[in-house]
Amino acid sequence: MREEAKLTCKDLADALGCTPQWVSTMENGRKVSEQSALDLDTYFKTGGHFHRLWKLMKEVEVRFILPPGFPEYLEYEKRATSYRIFCALLVNGLFQTEGYTRAILNTTDGDNVEELTAKRMERQSALTRQSTPHTWLVLDEAVLRRAVGGPDVMREQLASLLAASDRFNTMIQVIPQHTGYHAGLGGDFTILGFDNEPDMAYTECAGEGILIERPDRIRDKAVRWDLLRGYTLPVDESRALLKAVMEAL
Repeated sequence: MREEAKLTCKDLADALGCTPQWVSTMENGRKVSEQSALDLDTYFKTGGHFHRLWKLMKEVEVRFILPPGFPEYLEYEKRATSYRIFCALLVNGLFQTEGYTRAILNTTDGDNVEELTAKRMERQSALTRQSTPHTWLVLDEAVLRRAVGGPDVMREQLASLLAASDRFNTMIQVIPQHTGYHAGLGGDFTILGFDNEPDMAYTECAGEGILIERPDRIRDKAVRWDLLRGYTLPVDESRALLKAVMEAL
C-alpha cells in the first residue's frame, strides 16, 4: 500500500512519527503494535483494514505458541457438561487469577503475556455459561504452597479458589502433603464429560498437549481419578486448609 501511494519508507515514517527502520519492521510483520495498526488505518483511510490484520496476526501468534493439542481441547472444553480436574503442579487455567497467570507467563512467554492472559481469562467464562458444567477440582497441597508470583499474588489466588468452592456446581478438594507418593504425581490431567458423547481427557508433558480420545486410555485416567479421590480431604477440611495457607502468607 505504501508503494502504491508512491511513498518511501522515510515519507511514511515522517507521517507516522517513527523511523524508516520501524516502518520496514512493520512491513515485515515483526513487532507490530496495535497503535501502529490504528495509525496506518488513519493515515491510509482504510476503514480498519490494518487493525483487522493485526488482530488476526495476534490470534495466529497466540495459537502457535499454545501446546500442540490444546487449541483442539479448548473446543471440547466449551461444550463439556462436567470437568474432573487434577492439579499436581499449578492451579488449572480455568481457576487462575489474572495475577497468577501473568506470573507464570512472564517466565515462559514474556512477549505474549497480554494476549495469553486475556485468552485465559476469556476461557474461564466456560465455568459460568448458561449450561453450567459440574466441576470437581482436586489439588495436591503443594500447589497451594507454591508461591507463584509472591505472597500477594498467591493470597489472591487462594482467596479466588475459596470463592469458587462456594459455587453450587463446584467442588474443590485437596490431597494433603502427608499423603506422600500418590497416583497423581505424574502430572496434571482433565477429564471432560458430555451429555451425548464419550468422555475425553487432556494432559500435558514437557510442553506437549495430549488430547486423549481412546476409550481404554480414558478409562485409565478415570481409574487414576478415583484413586486420587481416595486421598483427598473432605470438602470442609479442604476449605479450612486453603484458608490456613492463605492466612499464613
